[in-house]
Amino acid sequence: MTKAIVVGAGMTGLSTAWYLQEHGYDVEIVDKIGVAAGASWGNAGWLAPGKTIPLSNSSLWGYGPTALFDKDAALSVPTRIDPKLWAFVAQFMARANQRSWDKTMAALTPIDKAALGAYDELIDGGVDAVTHEGPFIVGFENDNQAKGFLDEVEGAIRHGQEIPFENLSHAQALDYAPMLSERVQTVYKLGGQRYIEPQYFCEAIAESFVARGGTITTGAEVTDVQSTRKPAIQLATGEWKPADVVVIATGAWLPKLAKSLGVRTMVQAGRGYSFTVKPEQEAKHSVYLPETRVACTPAPTRGRFQIAGTMEFRGPDEAFQPGRIESMIKVTAPMFKGIDWDDIQDEWVGSRPVTPDGLPLIGQTQVPNVYTCGGHGMWGVVLGPISGKLLAKQIATGVIDPILDPFDPLR
Repeated sequence: MTKAIVVGAGMTGLSTAWYLQEHGYDVEIVDKIGVAAGASWGNAGWLAPGKTIPLSNSSLWGYGPTALFDKDAALSVPTRIDPKLWAFVAQFMARANQRSWDKTMAALTPIDKAALGAYDELIDGGVDAVTHEGPFIVGFENDNQAKGFLDEVEGAIRHGQEIPFENLSHAQALDYAPMLSERVQTVYKLGGQRYIEPQYFCEAIAESFVARGGTITTGAEVTDVQSTRKPAIQLATGEWKPADVVVIATGAWLPKLAKSLGVRTMVQAGRGYSFTVKPEQEAKHSVYLPETRVACTPAPTRGRFQIAGTMEFRGPDEAFQPGRIESMIKVTAPMFKGIDWDDIQDEWVGSRPVTPDGLPLIGQTQVPNVYTCGGHGMWGVVLGPISGKLLAKQIATGVIDPILDPFDPLR
């Protein structure tokens, strides 16, 4: 049986490994910590193709410079001498224009439209987990704040997505999101989207993967990937493990292994933070507050409500910054009612892998039979399964689905 090693046990790596099993591969997953230990665990868990859009847009030219001096802003870039970081920021901002946004959106739309189907296949294939249907409730203080959101929805629709949405009164919105305060006066209901609790969904994929004969090796850091006669990974212990195929799915840490394999696109950690609170009334639907870039998701397994947000450009291994949580509470609390903000649990930071052009890195490296699957930015959860499915097909058959053409890791 053909042996494959997948490095990384987040949503993307787990999905790739599961789909490789569908093609008959003997698969081992290797992770330096464990299942969903990186950017997957505390992710907002949105399966929202309608919001899977380019991060860099023209509004950054007005928002970005202001955010640098606002400690409570959703975008956070440390003001320090860091040539690599500022080189990334320069490339990222160079694409903050309508032409680049449209080019990236055109590349993302086909994979966005296929994303939910891959989740259904996982569940039908034995993954013991569920996806929760929408709608998502999108709230603003006034109509002026909603303009950017409406432009984004219009852009996604223009590129071929179907995104049902409608305006709600504040009273109507309370039927879906009873925690909204009186300050939220402009509200939209966004249909066609789903959500998951990502840590539990990842664990369910892992359980299915192992039940089907797969192996998960945790606490093993991979320090090198090479290929002479055949690919092999090197562990921090010095041990080499050979395979017929290696897939690097290490998120924000991807360049450490992939750069020497010809993958030159920068990958910057865009760190997101989250925590949970206990609302007076049960949260049943996701809530999005675009003005402050805060995404809120029901956490039914824990009986709580998850608050997630921020885009913090720091190193993936830098320390947790408590001030980010404090800032999220400061900007979110006035928009909600009936929440005990002293009862904060599940504080988390995760490093999302952001590329300057907003496109993931899915495909073969310069080294035969060594592949990458990462660089999804904020969209690794929604796009992880479909990315893994399409990459597994490429590995097993040699056929590259046209959906993957824009995501060539050697671009």
